[in-house]
Order: sequence, then structure tokens, then C-alpha cells
Amino acid sequence: MQGNKPLTYIIGNLQGVGNRKRQEDSFAVANAFDVEMIRQKGLFFSVCDGMGGMKDGKKASETAVASLRNSFMNMDRNGNISEQLRRSVFKASEDVCNVIGGDGGSTTVTGIIYNDMLHFASVGDSFFFLLRRGKLYRLNHEHNLRHEKYSEAIKFGDMDPSKYVNIPEAEALTQFLGMVGMSDVDCTIRPFPLVSGDVLMACSDGIGGVLTEDETKRCLSFVSERSMCQQIEQFLVAHAKVNQDNYTALIVKCI
Repeated sequence: MQGNKPLTYIIGNLQGVGNRKRQEDSFAVANAFDVEMIRQKGLFFSVCDGMGGMKDGKKASETAVASLRNSFMNMDRNGNISEQLRRSVFKASEDVCNVIGGDGGSTTVTGIIYNDMLHFASVGDSFFFLLRRGKLYRLNHEHNLRHEKYSEAIKFGDMDPSKYVNIPEAEALTQFLGMVGMSDVDCTIRPFPLVSGDVLMACSDGIGGVLTEDETKRCLSFVSERSMCQQIEQFLVAHAKVNQDNYTALIVKCI
């Protein structure tokens, strides 16, 4: 919040199939175009990436995003929103597991902005970025084997991540919505304040895993959200990945 003036938010969206046979990403926003509802209930946004190679990734991501949005609509705004968001992610995982039967799943990056404070949660390998005053920050971490091995090593004082870059199945997910026994959510404990000029991007790994850090920063530095999305698409075309995954981005610009 800038002084006594509340922030306003502009939403941008990009989605494409890539070189896959069908779209298995899903996304949702709530209250994006209603300033009064943002004041009263907050702004909700979520990107869920259904897992290819498993059972019905599209159904998994649709179930996840619907569950998360429903939980948001029923939250107690006087309570701890970060904790409610964390619980809603576990609820979404249960819902996906019930629908898919444990044979499929989805990642998620989900954010809530309430009183100009950001709460977020993520599971899997989707990405969440913040561009603030020309600097790009990755806000979440990936739940994959590489990161798990590195986290374990840190506990024993080994701060060198290079040895884990090319381990077998480094990209294999260790947590995802719909898995039996999901145990970890990367989430805020306390929210942090947003300021005018901040740009947030939640995206599937079809974007975050393809664009370089410099390319991502260049995209989010454009003035309009439409130009941001157009530049992302141009970079994806330029990379010309043969196995380009589905890609989805939700961009929130604070003004």
C-alpha cells in the first residue's frame, strides 16, 4: 500500500499447447475485475499444471484449480490467510487424489493478495516470480529430486549444489497435488507487502523452465501486461524446443 492509497492490479494471461497433443494446464482468477471485491475478499490467482504421462492431467489440473478457488471463496478474512491457503492446498491434493485415484496429479502456484499483502503456496515444479525495481526474484522452490538432495546436503553443511545438477532423474517430482502422502507445501508463513510497480508471474514449467532469467526479466519489464505476454511467446518461439510443453502464465501488475 502506498501511503493511504490502496494498490490496484492489472491481470495478464498467456496460454498455449506447445508441441503437445492437448492442453493439460488450468488456471483461475477471482475478483480480478471488481475493485470492491478485491478490497473485501482479496484477489486470487492460480496456475495448475497437470502431469503428462500420468492419468488425465487435464482433469487433475481442473480439479485442483476448482478446489483452490472454492477454498479461497470460503476463507475467513479475519483469520490467518497464509495458514488457510496452506490447508487449502492439502485439500486440493485430496480432491485430486479422490478424482484421479492416486494415478495422476498436478503442480500448482497459487496466490492471494489481500490488503495489498501477498500470500502464496506452491507444490511441484511450476514457477513464481517477482520483478521489483528492475530485479527478478524467484519466490518459490521446486519439489524435485535435485532440490531434495540439495536440501538434505545443506543440513550437513554442504552448500555446493553443482554435484546435484545432473543426477539421474533430477527433474522427477517429489511432491505434487494428488499424490498419496503429499507432505510439503512451499508457502508463506507471513505475507509480505507489495508496492507500486511490482510485477508477479505465476507460470507452468513450459515457461519458467524454458526462458532464461534475463529473458524473464526482460518480458516482465514491459509497460503493459499484453506486451509482457507477447514477448514471452516470442521467446518461446525463438527457443523452438522440439518437446515444448504446454505453457500458462498469469501476470499481476501492481499500480
